[in-house]
Amino acid sequence: MPTWLSIFFQFYWIFLVVFLGIGGYFMFRKFLKALPQADGKSILDWQEHYINQTIHLWKDEDKKLLNELVEPVPKLFRDVAKQKIAAKIGEIALEHKATQMKQEYIIQGYILATPKRDHKWLIQTLEKKKIDLSPYQHLF
Repeated sequence: MPTWLSIFFQFYWIFLVVFLGIGGYFMFRKFLKALPQADGKSILDWQEHYINQTIHLWKDEDKKLLNELVEPVPKLFRDVAKQKIAAKIGEIALEHKATQMKQEYIIQGYILATPKRDHKWLIQTLEKKKIDLSPYQHLF
């Protein structure tokens, strides 16, 4: 067998193992979220519950703001991120016994549902929209 072909096969197997490992990692994370917790519901069940309980509160302008906030997320993961953030926003709205969705709930939910590295984008977006960040400083 030629040397170039054996080197190609070695790189192919390394590539295959690395990508299967990465895919397995993300599948395992999703599996852990689907496992029931002590209360009998999984994280995904709770997300669905909060979204279903508050879906009637969302207006078009609220959805537009959420879409703007999740814009930096890669398109492949955007729907999952939007669902996670919307669930956190719904949880906050239910805690406040809201009768309508407020911008304050959306911003709070986004801050609590996203990692700190994404907060930079949120700050930039809210400053462009001239929204005061002082009520949310304790969440950053």
